[in-house]
Amino acid sequence: MDNDWSSTGFIPFLIALNANMTVLGLTGNTADSWALQCTLHALATLEHGNLSCIPVALGQPYPFMMTEQRFDMWTTLWGTLDWDGVFTPENLTYEAEGNDPTGGNPYRISKGAFIEGYPNTTYISQSAPEFMIEQVFKYPGQVSIYAAGSLTNVAAAIRMNGTFASTAKELVIMGGYVDLNLMQVQSALGQDLGADINFIVDPEAAHIALTADWQSITIAGNIANTQYLTAENITQTTLQSPNLYSDLLEVYYTGYPLWDETAAMIMAYPDVVASSEEVYMDVSTAYDSPFYGGTYLWGSDFAPSHARKVNYVTGLNTTVFWDKLMGTLSNPKQCVAGVPQFV
Repeated sequence: MDNDWSSTGFIPFLIALNANMTVLGLTGNTADSWALQCTLHALATLEHGNLSCIPVALGQPYPFMMTEQRFDMWTTLWGTLDWDGVFTPENLTYEAEGNDPTGGNPYRISKGAFIEGYPNTTYISQSAPEFMIEQVFKYPGQVSIYAAGSLTNVAAAIRMNGTFASTAKELVIMGGYVDLNLMQVQSALGQDLGADINFIVDPEAAHIALTADWQSITIAGNIANTQYLTAENITQTTLQSPNLYSDLLEVYYTGYPLWDETAAMIMAYPDVVASSEEVYMDVSTAYDSPFYGGTYLWGSDFAPSHARKVNYVTGLNTTVFWDKLMGTLSNPKQCVAGVPQFV
């Protein structure tokens, strides 16, 4: 599971575990913050819930081509975003107040941001792309790659091994918004919900990942904007079923959609998908354009030859979604004898 992990980013791996998937490992990538900080959050949130038997690998620090300077020039030419992710200018005062680092040195750590506790464990010696490749070839045709941050690590693995993608079972992506521009002009939140920061941080990686020869690609795009965790959900869980993650759940973001959680649910519980479309998809790498990092879809009769077919999820069975989510939050697994189990 590859993500820009945060203090409140633990639900996706709990969903996979609750569905009795074997989580081979977590990898951290650069998107909302730098890969090192996100990788340390992965270690810390696993440790917080007694799940340190799951290994963690450090991701690539830099996108394929995007830099702070390149990002700043692009936004100067084509307009700013409500959230610039890792390319938000460095603000040491903001970090001192307990926020993850952005801008500046990618190896900078903000310990104050670890409300889950700073990790005592460490990441493995293999890089994230190397670890992904190893696991895919160890279990050919069985490994799902979950990508909920930038696609830098996934694209690096593809470039390192030409049969990596075809040997995996599937790629599941959180990202790929389409036709949301009008919503973006109506509010700052709307601008954020329509800006595909996971792709914009590294458009070239998204293009590489989406055009590789996977057996299956599933996209949680617009649908990832539809489900919200409420204060009532949190209170219900923490009071009725207190567990090791209850304190972190109490500070879980309720003002934003369950983006990453939706993608994890689609991967772990396919019956949560109520409707989807088979379409062809790619991400624009045209820098001199407002659509840089943007998603475009085609039908089979109009798709360019390089585009690959994806399953674009358009509807959820919300009854299944919330039943599985509340079950996950009520009784998360813990490591027992080196294996995640219900206790």
